[in-house]
Amino acid sequence: MSQEIERKFLVRAGWQPEGTGSRIAQGYLSAVPERTVRVRVRGERGYLTVKGKNNGISRAEFEYEVPLADAEAMLALCEQPLIEKTRYRVPAGELCWEIDVFAGANAGLVVAEIELPTPDTPFARPDWLGAEVSDDPRYYNSSLQQHPFSVW
Repeated sequence: MSQEIERKFLVRAGWQPEGTGSRIAQGYLSAVPERTVRVRVRGERGYLTVKGKNNGISRAEFEYEVPLADAEAMLALCEQPLIEKTRYRVPAGELCWEIDVFAGANAGLVVAEIELPTPDTPFARPDWLGAEVSDDPRYYNSSLQQHPFSVW
C-alpha cells in the first residue's frame, strides 16, 4: 500500500517564488473524510488520486496518471469551485518543499508541504515557514473546496 506522510505549514509574508511554478486545477469526486477522490490537471498532465482517512500526518494514497482529456472531463463532474493554485518546488537536501499559492476562492492562502519517508524524519525549517497546520482540517484541499479561505 502506498503511504503519504506529509506535514503542512503556513508560509510567512515576504516569501517570494522562484521560477514559474506549475499551474494546478483540481476537484473532488468524493470529499468525505474516510476517502477522497481527487482529479488534477497539472500543466499538460492529468491525475486521479485516491486518499484514505488521515491518521495523524499519514494516510493511504494511490495516484495514477490519466489522459489529459479524461482528467479535464472529470473536472467537469467535480464539486465547484475547483481548487486553483500554482505550485513551486523548493529543494531541501533529499527532501523537497512544495509551496502552493492559491488563487480563485482561496486567493491569499500560501501553504508549504513536505513529504517525509517516516513520521519522525528531521527536516530543516526555512525562515519563511510559519505555523504548522498539519492537524487543522480547514487546510485540507478537500475542505478548501467546500469552505474556501475567502469566506473564513
